[in-house]
Amino acid sequence: MTEEFELICFQIISNSGMAKTCYVEALRAAKKGNSELAESKLEEASKLFMQAHKIHAQLIQKEAAGEHLDFSLIFMHAEDQMASIETIKLFAEELIDLYLK
Repeated sequence: MTEEFELICFQIISNSGMAKTCYVEALRAAKKGNSELAESKLEEASKLFMQAHKIHAQLIQKEAAGEHLDFSLIFMHAEDQMASIETIKLFAEELIDLYLK
């Protein structure tokens, strides 16, 4: 694995992790009835999640263009983090909606 590829993987992991933190903070804010903070944290999480997806999509485009990308546990971890964020996002949005009703 090249150092560049490793850095890209860590960018995905970092953005996904920060998004997860924001989703949890949004949930906690909504639970306390703070709708403004909850909405702000949801927006922040969404931007971070989209950044992780953008970086991931660039890797997919490279591979589709014929560039060989080595499989690694770090890359698998990055994709796993992204997948878990999708689930957290769905549940956070639903729970926040319930908390704020």
